[in-house]
Amino acid sequence: MKLATLPTANKMLDEKYGELGSLSREQFNEESIAWFYGNMIRERRKELKMTQKQIADKIDREQSYIARVEQGKTDIQLSSFFRIAAVLGIQFIPTFVSVLK
Repeated sequence: MKLATLPTANKMLDEKYGELGSLSREQFNEESIAWFYGNMIRERRKELKMTQKQIADKIDREQSYIARVEQGKTDIQLSSFFRIAAVLGIQFIPTFVSVLK
């Protein structure tokens, strides 16, 4: 009896979005990261029982901007991300790792 070989996550991503380094895969990676951080912000906001409007008012932005950030639909600047995080009581300690080979 021969067992079926299951595809790896990377193999599935390669097939759907292209291989690492391709334009489509890089775009997917960027969108995934934006979604991850947006989701983290949304979950923390909900934990604190705050509205998007309350966050927006504290950082002098529109509520629609916070909505786009939470949905991963905008290219957020690092300074804006840190301002939102501070309002939510999230502290980031940067770690720098070389990704160049």
